[in-house]
Amino acid sequence: MSGDGGPIEQAIAKRDALRQRGIDPYGRRFDVSHWAGTLHEQYDAADEGTLKSAEPVRVAGRVITMRHHGKTCFLHLMDYTGRIQLYARADQLADFADYVNVDAGDYIGVAGELFRTRTGELTIAVREWTFLAKRLRPLPEKWHGLKDVETRYRQRYVDLVVNPEPRQVFLLRSRVIKALRDFLDARGFIEVETPMMQPIPGGATARPFVTHHNALDMDLFLRIAPELYLKRLVVGGLDRVYEINRNFRNEGVSTQHNPEFTMLEFYQAYADYQDLMTLTEEMFVALADRLLEKRALAWSGETINLSPPWARLPFFDGLSKALGTTVTPDTDVGTLRAAAEAPAVRAALHEAGVSLDLRGDERSKLWKEVFEGLVEPGLVQPTFVIDFPVELSPLSKRKRDDARLVDRFELFIGRRELANAYTELNDPEEQRQRFEEQEKERARGDDEAQWLDEDYIRALEYGMPPTAGEGVGIDRLVMLFADQPSIREVILFPHLRPEKRDEAPES
Repeated sequence: MSGDGGPIEQAIAKRDALRQRGIDPYGRRFDVSHWAGTLHEQYDAADEGTLKSAEPVRVAGRVITMRHHGKTCFLHLMDYTGRIQLYARADQLADFADYVNVDAGDYIGVAGELFRTRTGELTIAVREWTFLAKRLRPLPEKWHGLKDVETRYRQRYVDLVVNPEPRQVFLLRSRVIKALRDFLDARGFIEVETPMMQPIPGGATARPFVTHHNALDMDLFLRIAPELYLKRLVVGGLDRVYEINRNFRNEGVSTQHNPEFTMLEFYQAYADYQDLMTLTEEMFVALADRLLEKRALAWSGETINLSPPWARLPFFDGLSKALGTTVTPDTDVGTLRAAAEAPAVRAALHEAGVSLDLRGDERSKLWKEVFEGLVEPGLVQPTFVIDFPVELSPLSKRKRDDARLVDRFELFIGRRELANAYTELNDPEEQRQRFEEQEKERARGDDEAQWLDEDYIRALEYGMPPTAGEGVGIDRLVMLFADQPSIREVILFPHLRPEKRDEAPES
């Protein structure tokens, strides 16, 4: 807080003065008849006769701007749909003196008639008004610099008031999620909910958060994925299911990663990953047509074309091109290292932050790191990376014509992975073997390897039909559609380091 006579103290004095005059600065229920956006949609193009015959309106919101001209006063009021201008005159408003003493940031409710000013702006002539909430901290006029970018994330409640861009981003996010639901509902999928606290963290390769349930005296894990529970539902006869879910992974934070994030995950019985490639193309095109009314998206200064068909890139083709030599699932680790040590490749890996200091014969880690460092940055246009090695896909079904590979794809757009899908492994014996291999990785120190889930294997033993499943990152999807470079711009309250009190912004 500022010193004596600062803006907070001045606001407190105004509030106390209101109370002394019998005015409640924190009002009660207000009967709203219209919202700002609705009024503009209905009356922006209306003629004077229509405005004069319109019923009086009652609106409420936050005062954003004020222009006081002696015996007249213009305000702009903002609600969740937009802004509307208010006009008051001293000879038409009994408590005009209190009205002009309102501060930007206060919440008020008003009643009055619609008219249009000389400049053509739709306006409400205020006849009655009331305080709804007196603000104490002043709203900032602008945010400046990197430090204030972080303040925007910490104080999203202020960011949404003073910056129109974030409001539009989060409105778009809401529309994206609704459109995804509508798309899947129309195709017979059923929305379900699965546990967020799980005894075994399964369905992904990630480090979990752990908590403890006192009554049951057992450790539980915040889910890293809902996959194994959704497939249990397919076993139970729900042939098409989906969940828009929160996942939690105890990993790094970056412009693409937040410890808590949102995924769409869906499963379709009697289908394979090829079917889901077609479905995914249809889904993204439907979103673009509905939300943006175009399929060419602006993204970080480039144009991304969502019109299908999208490119297909076999995993080892991408790896071979990046390393400058043919790489297959059988290529030994020594040959891989030699290719990675070539000067040009080594420089590119170093620039990408890839370390080759791996222990033992860990080809799968080398494949993964080289692909992420050298191949993914070149995948700008929509691309399905297909034919992954089985070592990187513990829950995927092997390809019929090559048991070293699996029926899986990852979708990349704008250099980022947006979706991961595969034909599900439904052989319980092979699934147990895959889990056991993951257990060996855990024993060797890989704390992201998957756990053996006996109950899930038991479910498969009851029989799961051929099924394809997919996860789509909602946050990254919104980043794409909103042309936002950081995941923090599309999450209302992203995780940040603790705020240092001595660096807290002054009021």
